[in-house]
Amino acid sequence: MNLILLAPELSLFSTAVLIIFVDLFTRKKGAVAYLAILGIAASAGFAIGLWSRAPQSVFSNMLAVDQFALFFKYVVLAALLLVVLSSVEYRKKIEHGLAEYHALLLVSAVGLMLLSASRELISIYVALELSGISLYVLATFLRDPKSSEAGLKYVLLGSVASAVLLYGMALIFGLAGTTDLRGIANSVRALSATGILSSPPLLIGIVLIAAGFGFKISSFPFQMWVPDVYEGAPTPITGYLSAASKAAGFAVVLRIFYDSFAAPQWLSRDWGMMFAVLAVFTMTMGNLVAIGQTNIKRMMAYSSIAQAGYMIVGIAAASVAQSMASEARSAVAFFLASYTLTNIGAFGAIVAFSNKTGNDLIADYSGMGKRAPLLALALTTCLVSLVGLPPTAGLIAKIYLFNAAVQQGFMWLVIIAVINTVISAYYYLRVVKIMWLGAPVSEEPVPSSVSLRTSLWLACIGVLLLGIVPSILIGLAQTAGKSVS
Repeated sequence: MNLILLAPELSLFSTAVLIIFVDLFTRKKGAVAYLAILGIAASAGFAIGLWSRAPQSVFSNMLAVDQFALFFKYVVLAALLLVVLSSVEYRKKIEHGLAEYHALLLVSAVGLMLLSASRELISIYVALELSGISLYVLATFLRDPKSSEAGLKYVLLGSVASAVLLYGMALIFGLAGTTDLRGIANSVRALSATGILSSPPLLIGIVLIAAGFGFKISSFPFQMWVPDVYEGAPTPITGYLSAASKAAGFAVVLRIFYDSFAAPQWLSRDWGMMFAVLAVFTMTMGNLVAIGQTNIKRMMAYSSIAQAGYMIVGIAAASVAQSMASEARSAVAFFLASYTLTNIGAFGAIVAFSNKTGNDLIADYSGMGKRAPLLALALTTCLVSLVGLPPTAGLIAKIYLFNAAVQQGFMWLVIIAVINTVISAYYYLRVVKIMWLGAPVSEEPVPSSVSLRTSLWLACIGVLLLGIVPSILIGLAQTAGKSVS
């Protein structure tokens, strides 16, 4: 086996182990952040080097090394870098376990990268648990009542979701006699329409797999963990959960349903309609509940649910005409990349504001435009992108995604998504209004570290660049979408 194909994951995992050992022999605890950044850079370098290679597989076809997997690895690594940079601002709150914090972040990223590459049920489950267990611990890292509650809810509900997913996988394995996604596809394709309809294990298994991953991507009705976990977890981890974890979740859902259940056509249409209905409920519930929130982290939690609803539109679109499914997959990939930059940028600004105010109430953002104009401008840019207004990546992402859905005959779903976009403008722009037009609650400036500002401006420059010149990333997303075959 050519280990270079797994170099991105191996280098990141080795860095996590190295961080633990370095922490044992040095008093300079801040060095672990620099080690983490070096590990991320090495992993990204290996991943970039693999892009031009023809798609391959390792471990007896358990993991794919194709452009689709590599694209989502880039997204996870970008999210990881921005979160590590913004976590420096959180150092005093997590000083009791700084090395463990960074090591767990890297290990969770390894799990998410493997998840996006997995093409076999056992490897999917192992990668899911590798990332999940790390994130359960990270959610509790503040060791206060809210953080402990967040971690407890996350692990309990996550365990239930894992059990549901595993049961669905067991049913599919029992029917197909294999855990390989292509082998499952061959078994399903061999069944007649009557055979499929008279096969409850197959249909129940599909529903249970969708439900298990519904927790991972925070879709309705599996989103109940999101507000409390987002509020209680350290703010950088909240941003990481909302972006990297969601990206890997969508990647594996796209791969499972396209590789295993794309044929016969009527079956893919049925699960496509299931996702379309989920998209409607997810985006509508997220946007309506977000309106009444007074805590910005809870507002962003419901925003994350609504954004997941938009992304599910792309999954539905990928189900209809398999000849055009790659365009829908590309649209979802581009949406997730732009959303990652946008959401982590927003949470970077929230880190700075909450450190100063001591809480996350939206009312305390009043007049922030006068106290910290650059931070307020960065947060404004990210919120405008989440709405989908020019000249930001959010506008291009929604146009690309909705266009793919319209081409697949989901005009009704796009209309509902556009209405939801209009609704979302209310609570996003309300924060912008409070920051720039509200009376300052204090005249004190809002300090921020160099690393946090670096993270914030990298994210904002990316958001604006993708909004003005999106062609480069769209090209990469299209190559990624076509590589799944």
